[in-house]
Amino acid sequence: MRPPNQQARDQLPLLLRRRPGAKAAELAALAGVSQPTLSRMLKEAAGDVVALGRGPRRRYYGRRALRGLAGSFPVYAVDRAGRAAQVGTLELVVPEGSVLDVAAMGWPVDDEFRDGHWPGLPYPLQDMRPQGFLGRSFARHVAADLGVSDNPRDLSDDDVLVILTQRGVDTAGNLIVGDAALQRWLALKSAAPAPIAEADVEQVYAQRADQASALGAVGSSAAGEFPKFTAMRALAGSDTPHVIVKFSGTETTGTVRRWADLLCCEHLALEHVRRLPGVPSARTRLLQVQGRTMLESERFDRHGLHGRSALCSLETLDAAMLARTGEDWGAMAVAMRAQGWITQDTERQIQLVWAYGRLIGNTDMHKGNLSFVPVLPMAMAPVYDMLPMMYAPLGGGELPRARYAPALPAPREREVWLQAAAAATDFWDSAAQDARISAEFRAICAENHQVLMRLVAMA
Repeated sequence: MRPPNQQARDQLPLLLRRRPGAKAAELAALAGVSQPTLSRMLKEAAGDVVALGRGPRRRYYGRRALRGLAGSFPVYAVDRAGRAAQVGTLELVVPEGSVLDVAAMGWPVDDEFRDGHWPGLPYPLQDMRPQGFLGRSFARHVAADLGVSDNPRDLSDDDVLVILTQRGVDTAGNLIVGDAALQRWLALKSAAPAPIAEADVEQVYAQRADQASALGAVGSSAAGEFPKFTAMRALAGSDTPHVIVKFSGTETTGTVRRWADLLCCEHLALEHVRRLPGVPSARTRLLQVQGRTMLESERFDRHGLHGRSALCSLETLDAAMLARTGEDWGAMAVAMRAQGWITQDTERQIQLVWAYGRLIGNTDMHKGNLSFVPVLPMAMAPVYDMLPMMYAPLGGGELPRARYAPALPAPREREVWLQAAAAATDFWDSAAQDARISAEFRAICAENHQVLMRLVAMA
């Protein structure tokens, strides 16, 4: 004899799939049972049900598995001292989406997502996706083992989560998802190799660059992107041994020479952006290694050997919680301050960086190139990827015939523009005199310095 209400119990998973986020009263009506009976049914099926909210706002979702794995994963955060602690639990729900209480992690959350339900992956995990040159190389290494695409652009949210829960130990920021990834990180931590000694840096970097070029050269610079590798090296006075190294080719063509010039300019641009009030930037140094120009950048989301800190890009914040304010960082800063996420000082810092970037010819200021420390009020992370990309070689290797002609500011922009222009004119002057830059490009920088000086006099 079938137990009472067994048909309703059998229907519960289907009802949760059809009506994700339904309240108890709605589920009871659909199942044709009383609310007390439904409460017993939900309690019996607790392992397959995710409940959100309290009291009359409580809603229910069916839990789903991830390719044979559990549908529930602990989320850990690594602090600046290198200690991991659980800060949340990621739940996968049917028919798609996930649950993670991001607000309880201390991250800013829009009212729409305050209950913890997300249509895809929660936004703190989005910047952990494989992306860029390093992401493509990583995806090629793990694709066959994990049964996912070797092209990061083709990865679904579930693909990304498979990668993160199995191999996500060195992603941007400080989060680790799942016990398997945590155990892998702990094993790597206990057996971490010594940082590369200063005397060995050139030899090791040359080998790493050759390996990176052989494994990941496809698409590396056609989209205005430098090939790169990560390393741990010893350097007196640094905050961390963890670095990202961009590098040029070894050929003597005009295209390769231009990429080398741009790496030198990035180093100088990041030095000069620190002249803007309150604006930090990534610490870098230039190396000439076996015919390559290399730019070594300290990772500002890493501290010492094992410490980490949280990080979130403007691109991710915009996609998750902003009203799509376009590409203008300054306008987006206004929106973020209006929502209470940043202070007036941070808003001004962002506007200064946006103006500075345009005045040094950075035509690649996309939203992935600005990040924040996601603790309210959010502070701007150090500036990175700041260089005059208007002069980057075109897809076929041709050097662009770019004309530097920045616009004069509107009255409301004048004060910020003049501060940014002071740093930008110093940048162009510094680049025009730097012997590491080709004579041809130094001449361009000298001309741009004169152009900007004339504009400053008119502003």
